[in-house]
Amino acid sequence: MSNAVPQPSPLRQQDPEVAAWLQREDRRQSQSLTLIASENHCSSAVREASQSRITDKYAEGYPQKRYYGGCEVADGIEELARQRAMQLFAGAEDANVQPHSGTTANLSALLALAGVGGRIVGMALKAGGHLSHGHDKSHTGVVFQARQYGVDDRGRIDLDEVRRVVKEHQPKVLIAGGSSYARNIDYAAFAAIAREASAVLLADIAHPAGLIAAGVVPSPVGIADVVTMTTHKTLRGPRGGMILAKKELAKQINSAVFPGSQGGPLVQQIAAKAVAFGEALRPEFRDYQQRVKDNAAYLAERLLGAGLDIVTGGTDNHIVLVDLRKTDVTGAQVEERALAAGLSVNKNAIPGDPRPPMVTSGLRLGTAAVTTRGFGRDQIAIVADVITGLVKGGDPERFRGTIHGLCEAFPLP
Repeated sequence: MSNAVPQPSPLRQQDPEVAAWLQREDRRQSQSLTLIASENHCSSAVREASQSRITDKYAEGYPQKRYYGGCEVADGIEELARQRAMQLFAGAEDANVQPHSGTTANLSALLALAGVGGRIVGMALKAGGHLSHGHDKSHTGVVFQARQYGVDDRGRIDLDEVRRVVKEHQPKVLIAGGSSYARNIDYAAFAAIAREASAVLLADIAHPAGLIAAGVVPSPVGIADVVTMTTHKTLRGPRGGMILAKKELAKQINSAVFPGSQGGPLVQQIAAKAVAFGEALRPEFRDYQQRVKDNAAYLAERLLGAGLDIVTGGTDNHIVLVDLRKTDVTGAQVEERALAAGLSVNKNAIPGDPRPPMVTSGLRLGTAAVTTRGFGRDQIAIVADVITGLVKGGDPERFRGTIHGLCEAFPLP
């Protein structure tokens, strides 16, 4: 039996200040629940890969075409990640796993497909779109000539408006996808509209990527010319991005990523992506994604039953967008109350929102992270009751014990 005294970690010894901050984040995550739709909890294997020694390796270029020597291992890791990605997203003809984020993936793809000053059409931010779909505060709204489409009075994509905007603007790229859109997207209809204008269709699946990979919501792969995504939301991998492209577009997409938008790739993150893709290829991943979807539907149902309004009246994916306009609170106020109770949620604009982005009239909720912790209907019902109580003015301290009990019963993976 060893009597060795455990040694403090190198980080604690060398930089106790940073170590203390990281330890505080560990406690925060373990003692609170994440209902932010763009966050999840990756596995310990993914985290291990992302902190590996290969972080030291500079690997500018692509496998077998690097600008530095000693990239044999980097080549093998990147090829493994690429092959697993194409296996995971059936029908994908090429995969670029180097983008550092979803935004850089979008910027690279748009530069490749539209060119500087080219015309693009995307979903408006307040309608449920993303900054990188042509918003005027994003580089995609500065570098490109952007126009945006919205939703109808039910909060659903208005395909007639999409067609009208595309016909008027004649873009090189039409973007389908959003960051707070809770319904399935008719990718075939978008593809038809793009073809009418001789445009390329880009599908941004940053949010539903895991659901799509598991086959529980419709996929744009094989329909869209290019598909962009993040790897850290429903896909449950490390922070990063990815681009899938049809074979004839792969070369220009790759050139737009490197050397166009990025230098050396983060090989440790690519290794972690490969691990996450491997996890997602297992049968249990589909079961997990189905539970994510079911939990979101039940969360929406419970909130509606409690008298809250839900944009579109429900959800087809992991997102539930609460409309607070009939209440006396803002999204920012509920976010603050939720934090005090031990819930991480985010304020979010809703279609036609009269309030500014840092206030908002909406609350975006997501079920991916709590489902990773093991939540089912019983736990979702409790969370829905807490959210309803917070919206209606309940003291956050009243709910703190309930949330703490859920955290204790369902620890982080």
